[in-house]
Amino acid sequence: QVQLVESGGGLVQPGGSLRLSCAASKFYFTNYDMAWYRQAPGKQRELVARISNGGTTNYVDSVKGRFTISRDNAKNTVFLRMNSLKPEDTAIYYCNAPGASWDYWGQGTQVTVSS
Repeated sequence: QVQLVESGGGLVQPGGSLRLSCAASKFYFTNYDMAWYRQAPGKQRELVARISNGGTTNYVDSVKGRFTISRDNAKNTVFLRMNSLKPEDTAIYYCNAPGASWDYWGQGTQVTVSS
């Protein structure tokens, strides 16, 4: 069964930085685009950053210039570097493969931006 384990979240002040990691297993990682999603309280889950299996990246407008997605195919891991964090970035962050056939999500990692 697919496994996705997110880590690296925490409490940070506005303007701070965090680096999230997602360890993937039980599927052929290098074949898939990967993405980071987030879900804030009372809101729907949204895709914030995507990286193709070839390394092309895309971001939602609200995080452009502040977040950077990357991947290490040798380690089956995808990262999200988040700089200049804002209170509106507070959410649970998840990784997954967009359009994948499985209906599975990891536990996510909580990011809280607050002074």
